[in-house]
Amino acid sequence: MDKGGDAAAGDEVYPCPFKGVIEVITRKWTCQIIAMLGNYQALRYSEIMKELKGISPRTLAYRLKELESAGLILRKSFNEIPPRVEYSLTKDGMELRELMKPMMKWATSRANAKKR
Repeated sequence: MDKGGDAAAGDEVYPCPFKGVIEVITRKWTCQIIAMLGNYQALRYSEIMKELKGISPRTLAYRLKELESAGLILRKSFNEIPPRVEYSLTKDGMELRELMKPMMKWATSRANAKKR
């Protein structure tokens, strides 16, 4: 079937599997959470809250659950008193973060250019 594009054989992009990922990563705070978790080995909920100024506790809890369900972050509970939970990126989450890096660099340079 001719797709009418210039893609070489094997370079086609199929949007269907992409849709679920896009729905998750385009939500507010998601990219910041992925970027931040990539800067650290693991973070606790309170540490993430402290870093993300302006996010509500409810939104953070919801985003973390979404990212865990999407297989992008790992939630690890420790059997301690008081209970301790840490969040880290999964292999897929780390791969996504690597793919996001050029976009984050572009956004940073763009923001810096606007400040001048």
